[in-house]
Amino acid sequence: MTCEEVTKIIKDGIPEADVKVSDMTGTGDHFSAEVTAPAFSGISMIKQHRMVYDALGTLMEGPIHALQLTTRAP
Repeated sequence: MTCEEVTKIIKDGIPEADVKVSDMTGTGDHFSAEVTAPAFSGISMIKQHRMVYDALGTLMEGPIHALQLTTRAP
């Protein structure tokens, strides 16, 4: 996986999200993501993270081994 691919998948799953992804190890399977989205307004951090994981779907079971996640509403 590339940072660009992960970014696109999250943006496709969470419209209007501002997404910044970096590869933490250079191996394409450990990522750090910062996601800011209007959809996160008024919901808990756990639900925000769940939305990101839902957008990534089965990628979390295979190509993505680890994801350090920061989410916030604008």
